[in-house]
Amino acid sequence: MKFDIRPQNAGGLRRRVAVGATAAVMGISAVVGSSLMTAVHADAGTTATGIILGVGATEAQRVVSWYSSADTAQVVQVAPTSKLSHGQFGKHTVTYPATKAANTVNGGYNAHVTLDGLKKNTSYSYRVGTEGAWSPTYTFRTQDFKGDFDFLFFGDPQIGSSGDTAKDGAGWQDTLDVALAANPKAELLVSGGDQVESANNEPQWNAFLAPDKLRQYPWAATIGNHDVGGKSYEQHFWTPNTDRSAPYYNGDAATRSGGDYWYVYKDVLFIDINSNAYAAGADAAHIGYITDVVKEHGDDAKYTVLVYHHSIYSPASHANDNDAKLRRQDFPTAFSNLGVDLVLQGHDHSYSRSYVIKNGQKANKDEQPGAAQVAQGPGGVIYVTANSASGSKYYDITAPDTTKDPNYGPDPLNPKSHWANSVENQEHVRTYVKIQVRGDKLVVENLRSGTCAAPNAAVELGQESWCGPDSGAGPAQPVGSTVDKVVIRPYDDKHHGHGKGDDRVPAESASWLR
Repeated sequence: MKFDIRPQNAGGLRRRVAVGATAAVMGISAVVGSSLMTAVHADAGTTATGIILGVGATEAQRVVSWYSSADTAQVVQVAPTSKLSHGQFGKHTVTYPATKAANTVNGGYNAHVTLDGLKKNTSYSYRVGTEGAWSPTYTFRTQDFKGDFDFLFFGDPQIGSSGDTAKDGAGWQDTLDVALAANPKAELLVSGGDQVESANNEPQWNAFLAPDKLRQYPWAATIGNHDVGGKSYEQHFWTPNTDRSAPYYNGDAATRSGGDYWYVYKDVLFIDINSNAYAAGADAAHIGYITDVVKEHGDDAKYTVLVYHHSIYSPASHANDNDAKLRRQDFPTAFSNLGVDLVLQGHDHSYSRSYVIKNGQKANKDEQPGAAQVAQGPGGVIYVTANSASGSKYYDITAPDTTKDPNYGPDPLNPKSHWANSVENQEHVRTYVKIQVRGDKLVVENLRSGTCAAPNAAVELGQESWCGPDSGAGPAQPVGSTVDKVVIRPYDDKHHGHGKGDDRVPAESASWLR
């Protein structure tokens, strides 16, 4: 009863419609209506920890990943919540055997299951483990499989960065609670990377994974530079359609985490890349991967959203890092030609929203700073950098410095900001980004999930000397208030056939970088 979509290279990309066809051939049934039960017995001392609900390849899938303390057969049992009898799993339960492997760091085992055949607008309950050693029961809900939806984007929780894991975890927990209380029907939680400070530090991972919201809403993981240096990231997260070829690692895949992956959710094609890999032709490989995915699946969705960790139009401490300078040359023209609509990034612990960028230049010289509505036009792309979602660390906005990068100077309309950015913001308060996906627009809104008060570890611990708008000159604004909001009107002609962007880039299009 398990179906994993696991292509290992770009040549293994499959049409989205093949998912359902393959499932039918394999005899996979939807969760509703099946009474299959698998008898699994284990020592009652076996424990399942670190359970997280992940995004699947489609709206009808979720991935459950977890750690097990013992090398025993592991399963996930799932049933429609309405079919539980006094909280017990009965004849309507489907049991999915897990794929399990020994952890290469920190001991124990990691396991995952892809839940397939889920039905729309249905609440499901699930538990993880073995007979006699079950986890608590958790619940998630599917929504319509077509139409409008909202998702939330979170920058760098980086639990442990402040030096106080408990305080960082409290801020992360509070952001998730605030964001999902305000947006209970959000359908995806998308990561900007850096879940933790130290790649293989399991106490930090435990604090990151502590919120039950991560077992109720699907998390779309992104690998950051603080996650990449060990195998814990891959042990904790199983992602769909993941290519683990060498160019998508920045080092030895035996000891580091990596990979690029994609999924389609309703009318959005999401592509997530490991931006830690950028040297020795890796950027060309990323562009080749994105090109192949867009060529194969771009017509399955109206919008294309890229996600990766290292912001290229960074407004703060990382503005002129070598990788950012290189990628300001490597990425923008390719993204414009491929018809990318939105790029979501992290890494710089500050917030920015770009102007509409085409081929690495401001598309409309008359677009004003902070404009509340923009039109993409052909090849137009918006780049967003998310601030800290936990309050563990903030970076202050830096002044444009052409001595470090002559191509990343000041904005003529707002010289304090870099030319690419319509908005740059730092208040030393926790935030998250809400994206509304509508048939005629994308709406991007940066929202405050905290104030200067606790939980806000970097401020609490005195690592920041001010807090609030205008470098602390103004009072902190309320939780739930808006930092920035923009309505993005898409360029509709690019979605006719293969006409995304000015011209769809063919599979061999990354050759100019090789």
